[in-house]
Amino acid sequence: MLKADFHMHTDYSPDSEMSPERLVKRCLKVGLNCIAVTDHNTVEGALAVRAAAPFFVIIGEEVRSSEGEITGLFLNETIPRGLSPLETVARVKEQGGLVSIPHPFDRFRRSVISRRALEEILPLTDIVEVFNSRNSLDADNREAYRLAQEHGLLASAVSDAHTPMELGRTYVEMLEFDGTAEGFKETLAQARIVGRRMNPLIHVLTTFTKVKKRILRTSRRTH
Repeated sequence: MLKADFHMHTDYSPDSEMSPERLVKRCLKVGLNCIAVTDHNTVEGALAVRAAAPFFVIIGEEVRSSEGEITGLFLNETIPRGLSPLETVARVKEQGGLVSIPHPFDRFRRSVISRRALEEILPLTDIVEVFNSRNSLDADNREAYRLAQEHGLLASAVSDAHTPMELGRTYVEMLEFDGTAEGFKETLAQARIVGRRMNPLIHVLTTFTKVKKRILRTSRRTH
């Protein structure tokens, strides 16, 4: 049986300071044995985690399209940010990947995909995050669940972790699969969701991290 989480970030994201090594160590401590690393606009963190982990790691990326974020899973290389939603999805599919919609109705995140773009890409979508630990309101998760049900899409529950303490709170229990995207879809369809929300104040820590890293980058460039 797999204890799996398909949305998390390393320090390759601008709003996380969790190194690949710390992420792997924490996963081992809390029993996560199948994960997707989905850094913002890069697969480099996921590749680093896969190199360090003794368990299965899906290469992912949370891509900022021109109309909000779209997650690609089972990728081989980075998809550039700023493309249209349809082009972003096409790039995921070209790599044989799966399209997942992260936190589609979280009313407090500016990065959420627009309603127009969501409707446009739904026919090409594989997975919806029906429980994201960082969503502040249960109603937003419930709306995502309804979306998945109405359109016959796979459902996932994710931590969206940017810090070690978030890992292990939310996950899906699923049977082992053959390592392919198609095998993953078949198994995820039978998965059991375990979801626990984080305190909304976690977003304050993320914002602080983003500002801190931006200041450090600026300081290095000027010295």
